[in-house]
Amino acid sequence: MEESISGFKHRGSWGDIVEHGERITSALRDAGVDGEAFEEWDEWRPKSHERLSQDVNEKTAAQASVAEGEGEKAGKKPEEDLQSAGRKLSESYDKVEEGDNEGAVERWQDSIDYVKRAADSASRKALRAVEDTVYRKVMTQLAPYYFDNELISANVQRAARGTGEEDQFIFEVNVNDDDLKGAVSDRLSEYESEVDRWHIDTQKETATVEAAEGVEPPRNDPESKSTTN
Repeated sequence: MEESISGFKHRGSWGDIVEHGERITSALRDAGVDGEAFEEWDEWRPKSHERLSQDVNEKTAAQASVAEGEGEKAGKKPEEDLQSAGRKLSESYDKVEEGDNEGAVERWQDSIDYVKRAADSASRKALRAVEDTVYRKVMTQLAPYYFDNELISANVQRAARGTGEEDQFIFEVNVNDDDLKGAVSDRLSEYESEVDRWHIDTQKETATVEAAEGVEPPRNDPESKSTTN
């Protein structure tokens, strides 16, 4: 592992980078880190049973997509909000006829809010469709698979290799908080000196799945967890 100001970088086989991610995750957990940002990282990091161009690709596209707007969080489609906007506008007219100007303005504002929310939901949906197509078909050919939230910034990519050589990958992880990065660095150093054999977690009861590209995963039995020296 190489440590620099930009993070913790490791180059090796698929099993090696899976182990790198597991060690960092364990170090974060030992440092008392938990919560949504930690769970997002733990979900995204490469696993022994996954493939880079399929599983990590899909997780990266999902993680990088535009977040849900208020309408989507409320479970409302754009057309539903537009219908609500129409009802509020009709109520506004009714209030004007009743001489309730304050009520009319209130209903009118509600109508505008629904229109804005509908437009927001529609635009986010369109952006996600474009993002997904561009990311899957273009960006993964030009840039590493990446992850970014308030806790972790990371990227993984396939390294160049010679004919007949085992696939090699480069996995770089940065802990965004400097104090926490120091704690993780200390813990990783302890792992280096204390842990002789690191047991890589494997997915239980997974049939005929390939790890990385064309690499057979460990057999799913109690004796089969991959280890590295």
